[in-house]
Amino acid sequence: MRLADLQTPALIVDAERLEANLLAMSTALPGERMRPHVKAHKSTALAQRQAAHGHQSFTCATIREMEGLAAAGLGDDLLLANEVLDARRLGALDARVTVAVDSPETIEAAAVGGVREVLIDVNVGLPRCGCAPEEAGGLAERARSRGLSVRGVMGYEGHVVGNPDRSEREREVAASMEKLSAAHRDVGGDVVSAGGTGTYDINHVASEIQAGSYALMDTAYAALGLPFVPALSVLATVLSVNARYAVADCGLKALGMDHGAPTIDAAKVWFCSDEHVTFAPEPQLRVGDRIRVWPAHVDPTVAYHEYFHVASGDEVLERLPIDLRGW
Repeated sequence: MRLADLQTPALIVDAERLEANLLAMSTALPGERMRPHVKAHKSTALAQRQAAHGHQSFTCATIREMEGLAAAGLGDDLLLANEVLDARRLGALDARVTVAVDSPETIEAAAVGGVREVLIDVNVGLPRCGCAPEEAGGLAERARSRGLSVRGVMGYEGHVVGNPDRSEREREVAASMEKLSAAHRDVGGDVVSAGGTGTYDINHVASEIQAGSYALMDTAYAALGLPFVPALSVLATVLSVNARYAVADCGLKALGMDHGAPTIDAAKVWFCSDEHVTFAPEPQLRVGDRIRVWPAHVDPTVAYHEYFHVASGDEVLERLPIDLRGW
């Protein structure tokens, strides 16, 4: 099969770029130093490739991701880096399962659901989940009193990872990790889990890094000058042209737009609507031409699609299911 044979919009992964990204990360953070976050690709097939590069523990965002990895034989060490209030499906998995907790309620849910190991989730600056650093020790004591093993702490500096100024990113990471380190001193355990693609080589406090986007990359992270290259694009077909602009079949329902508009080589993107992208190409295109649309955010883009088409040049090498979608 060739790219020209695909119905569009179609999600394309460049085989050589994917392999280069996986190799670069396994070289920088070998083995247990890296816990890939599968929310970025939602595919057991891509997780298998990360495991082949020595990264055999995984971070998940959903119960569905945990179940899928366990069923695929990738359950040696799975972390649900998210709070849940019903952990029964997790407790039933034939895998090593660790769950993030940040409150008495989530601790109780883990204990009742049959989960045996937890990390205390600490708010290090991102206004999302996580307890205050000074509360972490008390929560760890409560978890142990409910029979849970507390492996350590986690804290995501998500408010920092995209800062384009590296020196500022370094300062902000240091401030966030000072909070996580203080919590870790109170909690104990061997694990300090943190980080992302934008801070993988800056965060020296974490014992493991939870990066995910590095494998496929997107234009937002590419702007940071990291040693990973965009490997994911959406193949689209030009449907309409005039003297000023062109329109292709790749819109809001095929792209994650929360990090901004996508990019198209040799073109200026005007806007996206439900099923279309309107752009000013240079040079002029014709109806029926194929283009590559590069998303600004990999994770939600992937979740819109059922398959990756792994390609080398114009040849489609394989079609991989995005089998960890949903909850």
